[in-house]
Amino acid sequence: MSKTYRINEFAKRIGKAPSTIRRWEREGKLVAKRHPSGHRYFDEADVRLLTGGVPERRAVVVYCRVSSAGQKDDLASQVKAMETYCLGAGIAVDEWMTEIGGGMNFKRKRFLALVEQIGRGEVRQVLVAHKDRLMRFGFDLFEHIARHNGCEVVVVNQESLSPQQEMVEDLLAIVHTFSCRLYGLRKYKHEIKADFPDCAATQPKALCE
Repeated sequence: MSKTYRINEFAKRIGKAPSTIRRWEREGKLVAKRHPSGHRYFDEADVRLLTGGVPERRAVVVYCRVSSAGQKDDLASQVKAMETYCLGAGIAVDEWMTEIGGGMNFKRKRFLALVEQIGRGEVRQVLVAHKDRLMRFGFDLFEHIARHNGCEVVVVNQESLSPQQEMVEDLLAIVHTFSCRLYGLRKYKHEIKADFPDCAATQPKALCE
């Protein structure tokens, strides 16, 4: 993700005094972002805003993904279809990213690398077969972050490139995740009962279960 700076760090990053940054905030020239704690911060998008530091050449990236190694043939077909689309549309691609990993896994190596490149303002355009190639849920958030960093996300919408099997696998992953959480909660309740055997006699039932 984009690097963040406190006000003194940001001032140093762009070669200005902290007092200048504060004055720009008062004048409305610059608006600080805020952490959930309320602390102000700035990021690389603010640096580019004030310095014009957008890379001269910004990349066009095609991202292709399938869920499992058993779908390598599907991945090859996806890449081929995207090559055909880009050739027909006259799009010169700078980087092809292919990845094997579940659409609900946000820690995919190539996916995170793409997010970081976008955060640094290095990507002008990202092309995908359709939304769930990037992520099964949260595409609108990804698109918002990309747009904020000057990157356009192009969804080709080639439905044939998204096997129904992947959606089934993702749904099973959701069920598995919540099953594990439920098991963890039950285990935690048993530990409480073991550590506090008199709980039921002194506390409401809901606190002991």
